[in-house]
This record gives sequence, structure tokens and C-alpha cells, in this order.
Amino acid sequence: MRTSELLAPTLRETPAEAEIVSHQLLLRAGFIRKAAAGIYTYLPLGRRVLAKLEGIIREEMDRAGGQELVLPIIQPAELWQESGRWEVYGEEMFRLRDRHQRQFCLGPTHEEIITALVRSEVNSYKQLPLLLYQIQNKYRDERRPRFGLLRGREFIMKDLYSFDRDQEGLNQSYAKMYQAYTNVFRRCGLNFRPVQADTGAIGGNYSHEFMALASTGEAVLVYCRECDYAANVEIAAARALPKPVAETPQSIKEVATPGQKTVAEVSAFLGITPDRLIKTVFYEADGQLIAVLVRGDRELNEVKLQNFLGCRRLSLADPEKVAAATGASVGYVGPVGLEGVPIYADAEIPYLVNAVAGANRNGYHLTGVNPGRDFRADTYADLRQVEAGEPCPQCGSPLNQARGIEVGQIFQLGTKYSQALGATYTDEQGREHPIVMGCYGIGVSRTMAAIVEQHHDEHGIIWPLSVAPYEVVIVPASLKDEAQREIADSLYKELIAAGVEVVYDDRDERAGMKFVEADLIGYPLRLTVGKKTVAQGTVDVKWRHEGREIALPRENLVSRVKEMLGREMEKYR
Repeated sequence: MRTSELLAPTLRETPAEAEIVSHQLLLRAGFIRKAAAGIYTYLPLGRRVLAKLEGIIREEMDRAGGQELVLPIIQPAELWQESGRWEVYGEEMFRLRDRHQRQFCLGPTHEEIITALVRSEVNSYKQLPLLLYQIQNKYRDERRPRFGLLRGREFIMKDLYSFDRDQEGLNQSYAKMYQAYTNVFRRCGLNFRPVQADTGAIGGNYSHEFMALASTGEAVLVYCRECDYAANVEIAAARALPKPVAETPQSIKEVATPGQKTVAEVSAFLGITPDRLIKTVFYEADGQLIAVLVRGDRELNEVKLQNFLGCRRLSLADPEKVAAATGASVGYVGPVGLEGVPIYADAEIPYLVNAVAGANRNGYHLTGVNPGRDFRADTYADLRQVEAGEPCPQCGSPLNQARGIEVGQIFQLGTKYSQALGATYTDEQGREHPIVMGCYGIGVSRTMAAIVEQHHDEHGIIWPLSVAPYEVVIVPASLKDEAQREIADSLYKELIAAGVEVVYDDRDERAGMKFVEADLIGYPLRLTVGKKTVAQGTVDVKWRHEGREIALPRENLVSRVKEMLGREMEKYR
């Protein structure tokens, strides 16, 4: 490709809307353009990166026994109604009607439609196991699309579904995909960790997320350096409980705390540490008002709470409902004397002695609160978020914490969808059983952004060779110099003939500007044809990820370049 013919409009300034590095650089380097909030056009360079990613994914899915198909984006509501998800999926689903007023959705995911396909085509154990996958656009009406390709309303995903006879077969399919995903992300040049994860709206009872480690990641994970434990904080188990406090329980006392509502304000006003305070938070769980208690120095984990309750919808209660139930504003509420509202307390709460809690009276708190004596919770459970430094639940070593971008997730679905939609098979004795399913997704466009988050410097993107839009860029220092132009032209033709993916910057622009753009775009290998090439017969060769230039003879340069590319590509095999 000649740069003069390439649609790669670079930007000098960073668009104000771009908050994180990948969004900034993909816009500036001419890989994407915004069409609407959370919706992007992929320009030729961006499409080439996506094609490289899809190629790696296809190779690994096919190697694991997957078969590619294409499922429709527009899905009939009836299938989602059969599974029970039409009403509960949430506002993220794009819903529409056709001219006959039949309801459809733009597929946010494809469990229903793939299960319907299999139920109509598979009926015998002889047809199982089966691994089917697609690479397809998905649609979710995000409340707040942000971070470019990391949280969009239209995005590209690979999803594979496994269909097995039993749990043993599912375990084998799951293991295949776990290894295939490990291969995919290694070949993409990502620094990643598989972590135990919540199954979320997809369902099932066992899941792993594949996290690309990045400070800009929206997910938080904890991991152990001494063993293989790693988990999203949404489900990370809090194993350690505090030791009983050797302190004499005091009598409960109401104290004035005017204007002190937050944990920090109340703690400072009363001269206590936040771990002595009981934080009371009110939620609505499927419409029922509940109170949840955690220590003042802890964060409530809403995913754990929702999973524990088994409710479909969980949201913070309106302040008006809280006031009606307690007689006080948020900030002054507590569990003592609370009636008619179920109380769910974190497992640390019973260990508190002489704690502080809201008095259910504006401007007042209670001191000397002792759980069990002054109030009783309906249930105690692990409801808090795990923090760095806590003991690993497997080996007891201190946990570390990091942020990550979820680039893939795998699920053991079991029979959730096959039972709901009637996807069954008959065994050797003619008995009917629901097919056991798994689901395995990779965010292709998210992976593209995650790579940029990890591979960049102050000059621009540094693409791993395995996913770079082109492998080599040729930059002649001056096209006005006929000798330089002839050498660059011949080098370009030789590289194409040798099967190298090459861009020839044939624009009549300053060499400095061409170098800046080449670094911004992130071509892995740059070949500079200049005065030394004409005078000494050498070409300056520079790896983008190393930053240093070496002079190589023009003679046999193409074979040297091929050799260099081959050695570099070995990192991603």
C-alpha cells in the first residue's frame, strides 16, 4: 500500500472526548472515527488489525474443534420470552418492531438463537459434542458509552457455544476453550490473567474472565503470587474474619452528630476509626426494601449481595422510602429498632463490640451498639469486597490487586437454556436428556483497544507484529532525490514479491513528519532510505518497540528483513 492512496487521516490534537490512551491513539492514528456515542467506523488500518485478531481467533477455535457459522443480528422476541430473559435483560437491549408489529431485538448475545438452532438439528448423542462459533457485531444500549472501543453500543465479538451430553463433557469443552483463549491472548501480545468471575446476565454456575492488565481497566481483580488463585473482586471470597475484641460491652447511648452523615465525618467527629462503625445501606431487591450492613471501612459488594439474594433486580432504595421506613435521612439510619425490613449483615458485623450506628433520627448516632444484643440480623454472609493484603483463600499469602480490561469470558451454562428452550438429545437407550451447554466470548474490538492500552509510548502505538496493520513501512527521506526514489521503489516491489506486508510513504512531505506519523500509527519495522543509502549503500532499519536504528546493506536487505520479521513473529506463535 502506498501512503498517498491510504485512507489514514491522522490528527495532531487529541479529541476532547477521548479519555484514555487507546481511544486517543486510535482516533489520532486514523484507525477509527466516531459515528455516534459508542458507535465507531473502522478505517482501513483499523479493519486490518481486526482481521489479524479474527485470524488468530479462528485458528485457535478451529484447532480446538470449533465450526464457524453466522447467526442473525435481529432476533425474534419469542426466543427470549421462552428463555425468560425478554423482560429481565434490562434497558441495555435494543428492542424494535417490524411493519407487522412483531417484536425483535438487536442481539446483545446469542444464547437463545443458537440453542433454538441446535434443538432443531441435533437429537442424538451421536451428534455430540458440538462446538459452534461466530464472529459478529453485538448491540447493547449502554447508559454511558465511554472509553472508545472499551464500552460501546456496537461492538465485535467472537462467541462459541459448546453442546455436550453431560457435565464431564462440558468440563472437557471448557478446558479446551480455556487453553484456546490462553493461546489467543498470548499470540496477541497481551499481558493477561484468567480470573474466576461472576456469570452475570448470561447465567450458569462457573466462569472465568480473561483480563488484560491495565491501569485504565474498569474491572478490579485480586491475585496471589504464591499460588494460581485469581478472581474478579465481584466474587473474590473474604475468608479471614476478625478476632474477637476483648472489650466490655457498654450500654447503648444516643449522641448528637449534627451534620455528620458520611463514615469519614462521623468517625472524625466521634474520634473513632471507621472499622468501629456499622454502615447501613438500603436496597430494593425485586421491589422489596432490605437493609444491608457492612463495617465502615469496607465496601459492600453488590454482585455478592445479588447472588446471595437470588434476585433479578437490585438497586439502591430511594431516599423517600428509606425515610418512610426509618424516620430518618440517609446518613443517620441504622439497624437498632428497625422493624419490618429484612437485615442482611456482612460476616464481620457480629465481631464488632461497642460499635457506632445511625440512630434512625436525623442528627443523631448511637454508640455502644453490640450486634446480637441490640439488634439481630436475619442473615450473616460474605457481602463485602475483598481488598489487597488480605489472605489468599487458597494458600493464605497476601493478595495483590490490579485493574484489568475484560477481553474474554467463558461460562459453564449447564442446562439453563437447553431446558428452557427444549434442546434435548436421546442416549443409547432412547432416553431424553437436556443438552449441557457452555458459552465462550471474546471481545474482538475490546481486545484491539486493550492491546493499545498496553503497547504504546509518548509517540504513539507500538503494535505487536502479530496484529499490526502492516509489518514494514518504507520512508524515503526525500522523493525529490531521484536516486532515493528509485531505491525506495525497488525495495517496495521486492518486499511485496517476498510476501511482506509493506507501506510505502510516497508522499512529498518532510521526512520528520513521516517519521512522526509512522511512530504514531505504530508500524513495527521502519526502513529509511536517505542520503546514506545513495552514498554508502545502507538502509536505516528501526524496530518500533526498540527505538534504536541500525544500518544494513541494501544488498540482500529483503532477505534480512524477512529473517528479522520471522524471528520477531516467533514470540507470538
